[in-house]
Amino acid sequence: MGLLKEIWHRALTTQPAPPAWVVGFTAVLAILLVWVPGAWGVTRHVVTIAHEAAHGFAALLSGRKLHGIRLHSDTSGLTVSAGRPKGPGMVLTAASGYVGPGLLGLGAAALIAHHRAVGLLWALLILLALLLIQVRNWFGLWSILVSVAVVFGVSWWLAPQAQSAFAYVLTWFLLLAAPRPVLELQTLRRRTGARTSDADQLARLTMVPAIVWVGFFLVVTVGALGLGARWMVVAAL
Repeated sequence: MGLLKEIWHRALTTQPAPPAWVVGFTAVLAILLVWVPGAWGVTRHVVTIAHEAAHGFAALLSGRKLHGIRLHSDTSGLTVSAGRPKGPGMVLTAASGYVGPGLLGLGAAALIAHHRAVGLLWALLILLALLLIQVRNWFGLWSILVSVAVVFGVSWWLAPQAQSAFAYVLTWFLLLAAPRPVLELQTLRRRTGARTSDADQLARLTMVPAIVWVGFFLVVTVGALGLGARWMVVAAL
């Protein structure tokens, strides 16, 4: 009980906003994590986790039966659910993946704007724990366990200022990284002619062209970036 009380206390405690230079520095660091080629090959796994988690959450929310999630070493992933092959539930499930990281980043920015950086980290631990029970392959299990270990270590052992800085980096990363897979998706579709993406699946489900769905993904992720960035910057001023 004492441990639970300590966790609850830490999760609910507010932290003052860091200096503006810290907010700017964490944003620059996040940009490097997204756009430096050597870094992106590793950090993209975080985006994949958020992408597949969004598929799984949408499937459950729409009444579908979630059979499991797989995360692969090439940064791809797969979420398997059962239910009607067409209809709103399937559309919601298919549409959620590419917008998931941006919307998660927007939610994180909202918590940070209300000075709940440490609470954000504990909320992420809960989400990762829920995701863990749905993972169905060894690499996915390893990816989630590493993520849990990193977030828990930061939440439990680092000083509040370091915890806040980590939360800012992670939030900036989710917001800044979310549009990049959408751009990569369209580049792949144009170069290879592949028609197996979420956008193409949505086109078959809705009769709305895949390029419109790609545009929708981009509008949502860029919009989340703009709004989330505004919240965090204003909170630090």
